[in-house]
Amino acid sequence: MKTLMTTVALVGAASLVQADPIEGVWQTEPDEGAYALVTMAPCGANFCGTIDRTFNADGEYASPNIGKTLVMDMAPDGAGKYRGKVWRPSNDKIYLGKIDLSGDRMRLSGCVAGGLICSKQIWSRVK
Repeated sequence: MKTLMTTVALVGAASLVQADPIEGVWQTEPDEGAYALVTMAPCGANFCGTIDRTFNADGEYASPNIGKTLVMDMAPDGAGKYRGKVWRPSNDKIYLGKIDLSGDRMRLSGCVAGGLICSKQIWSRVK
């Protein structure tokens, strides 16, 4: 009986755990004429974003980047802010990354020079 009660308590506690607001599918802004749908999910203690689908002016296409990690090791920094790394496929470079999340909008920045010079995109939640 004690084992059953412990199991019920653990299952109940697990159902109270909510997903982090960053989790879900996000649409990027176009970069050099193409955009992607990126799934943000836990990766270890932090969050990563993987390219699921890609689109250009002609519609959906099979980019060689599908399945690759675009957002890496984003650690929550409080108040909807995250810090980690971002990969830019168009030039194959990795940048210091920052995310500022507000509801269904995500401001993603890739930075150089210790964060002094940043390029940003606004992503929209798809689901």
